[in-house]
Amino acid sequence: MSYTTKIFNQSYTTGMFNQSYNQTKDEEENYDYDGFCQFQKNQSMAKVIGPYVHSIICILGFVGNSLVIVTYAFYKRTKSMTDIYLFNVAIADLLFVLALPFIVYNELWSWPMGQVACKLLRGSYSVNLYSGMLLLACISTDRYIAIVQARRSFRLRSLSYSRIISAIVWIFAILVSVPTFYFYDWYKPSHMTGIIFDDDISIQMLNSTSEYVCEFKFEDPKTAKEVKVAVPSTQISVGFFLPLFIMIFCYSAIIVTLLKAKNFQRHRAVRVVLVVVAVFIICHLPYNIVLLYDTVTLFQERSCDDAETLEMALKVLQTIAYMHCCLNPVLYAFVGVNFRNHFRRIFRDLWCLGKKYMAPRRFSRVTSDFYMSSTRRSMDGSSNSGASFTM
Repeated sequence: MSYTTKIFNQSYTTGMFNQSYNQTKDEEENYDYDGFCQFQKNQSMAKVIGPYVHSIICILGFVGNSLVIVTYAFYKRTKSMTDIYLFNVAIADLLFVLALPFIVYNELWSWPMGQVACKLLRGSYSVNLYSGMLLLACISTDRYIAIVQARRSFRLRSLSYSRIISAIVWIFAILVSVPTFYFYDWYKPSHMTGIIFDDDISIQMLNSTSEYVCEFKFEDPKTAKEVKVAVPSTQISVGFFLPLFIMIFCYSAIIVTLLKAKNFQRHRAVRVVLVVVAVFIICHLPYNIVLLYDTVTLFQERSCDDAETLEMALKVLQTIAYMHCCLNPVLYAFVGVNFRNHFRRIFRDLWCLGKKYMAPRRFSRVTSDFYMSSTRRSMDGSSNSGASFTM
């Protein structure tokens, strides 16, 4: 004979019913505490994805975006709106990968750095997420104006406009991240974390012995429900679907325009556009669809197996979405011949500087070579095209 147990994960510090689950007697071996979901498979997977996969993402994202920032700061002058947007995207992605290790550490273990660091970490993570995605939409809009609206591009595309738009994007990203700054808190769950209702309407409490965490904290259930729905809904709509629709509209018009041109380079640019859109969709669409499903069904009952499967899917697909910050430099910068030349110069100058410190006796010669390289860069910079795409 089977029975049903409902579990509502709750903490008095949050005042929030997060999830509910059903359990049958056949599933009993998967649980402890008379029906409490343990998510052992999810925990095992998190121990692999967290330290190893995310470390690779952080290293690749740090190297790629740092190269873009160094290129714009010392080697290549910003001559177009796309250059300004790409520079800001690299900053957002770099800050994103710098925050990622701390977030992974907090999810796997605890948060020892205090309340201020907690709010800054989670808030900056949200700001960089929104700004990076919206700036990619700005890049597609600039490409649309430059190619489809070429006659008006000189009037609409100016560096002053791009700086103003970039500032607006950052300010908007901060505003939509205010709930994250406000409701994330550093606290130690010290009250009840679970209530078990069985068929006899008996109640059992599960006490928490966890350490300090950096998580959402609410004073009343109503606020908790609203924020738990509003934050992911905003992320899905503003952080994904809005940039996606803008990119699809702009790049569709660009492809139509380029296909009319009888030029090999223009047709090569069509392939670049298709790759940019395809990578964006592959990285972000699956995660946002699952996140949307999780948000819609947030207060519905789920079996522990279904809940664990959903958590595992969110974790894996979120990691795939994180990979996009590593691919942005490749998609938007490395494809350009000018950028590749600048990157070679960066490594050459780093090699010269390394030899300078390793062999002091050759200081004067290396210094001379370094300044000659800098001179050549300044001369080359005057002839570089302002376009970041090979279009």
